Amino acid sequence: MGDDFWHTVFADNPVWIWFLALGVFIGVLGLLRVARWFFAKWLDKLFHRTQRGGFLLGEKLVRRTSSLFLFSSALFASSTLLSLPLQVVAAIRTFVLLAFLIQLGLWGTTALVFWVEKEYRKKLAEKDAEAATAIHGLSVLGKIAIWVLVFLLALHNLGVNVTALLTGLGLVGLAISLALQNVLSDFLSFIAIELDKPFLIGDFIVVGEHRGTVEKIGLKTTRIRSLTGEEIVFSNSELLRSRIQNFKKMKERRVTFAFGVVYNTPPELLERIPKVVQEIIESQPHTRFDRAHFKEFGNFSLIFEVVYFVLVPDYRTYMDTQEKINLELMRRLKEMGVQFAYPTQVVILERGKGGA
Repeated sequence: MGDDFWHTVFADNPVWIWFLALGVFIGVLGLLRVARWFFAKWLDKLFHRTQRGGFLLGEKLVRRTSSLFLFSSALFASSTLLSLPLQVVAAIRTFVLLAFLIQLGLWGTTALVFWVEKEYRKKLAEKDAEAATAIHGLSVLGKIAIWVLVFLLALHNLGVNVTALLTGLGLVGLAISLALQNVLSDFLSFIAIELDKPFLIGDFIVVGEHRGTVEKIGLKTTRIRSLTGEEIVFSNSELLRSRIQNFKKMKERRVTFAFGVVYNTPPELLERIPKVVQEIIESQPHTRFDRAHFKEFGNFSLIFEVVYFVLVPDYRTYMDTQEKINLELMRRLKEMGVQFAYPTQVVILERGKGGA
């Protein structure tokens, strides 16, 4: 190509300036991409060597730097070499500013999530489920606040009258709220759950015929992991309208069980059975005996009713305790010569007066 080509003016700029600007754009974009990769690797190595959270946060922020932001930075750098119309310059600056605001939102939410996850794990390790649930709610509301702020700043820099817009949005919001009553109801229920805390993440709850452990409390739904392993999803409003049994709130567990012995058991042995039951229960850890009584005459057995308390709410502890009580009860009654009853039916045949 001759010198005339390179000096040919195109859109108020010589061709060689256009190629130079293209080279700067490609060079800056490539350099920024390499820098992003290099600093992410470097910070990752520093974190694994020192285990300091600041290096991990730095790595996450670097990796969260978007390609849109890198592209806009390279575009701005290359545009400074060109003589462009004022409208184009203004458009490029607006695009760069919007990309920067979006990037600030990404960095802000990344830092917020990093802090929330750190505090969430810390509170769970401390078995402070109430604080863990509150932190989770703060994360959701914090993300919303960050992006609302980014949106308003973007509108302001686009020349939109934000005050008038917010006034108009109030009317529009009223119409939208009427159209999206269920969504709004679920969101308000989420706020109620966060404030009132009828259950927390990690609590074992029963809702109707469903039971499981709370895994996540979201803006619209709450997710529960059932005993059989599947995930059950409730809308927040539906959940608050239901009767919820929260077993995590239980300080101790009241247990009632019954057993029957055969009818031919002597009265003196029947009198001893409640005392034997009391000795068995009191020998178990985490229990408090309440009562044991010969309750009633059943259809095929003499029925005893027993009440005791397990002093910890854990279900597995309750089942382990009940199993030990059952086994020891079987051994002790066998030593006493007392038999457990099972369903029987006795048929008595009487010969008539006239004989057969």
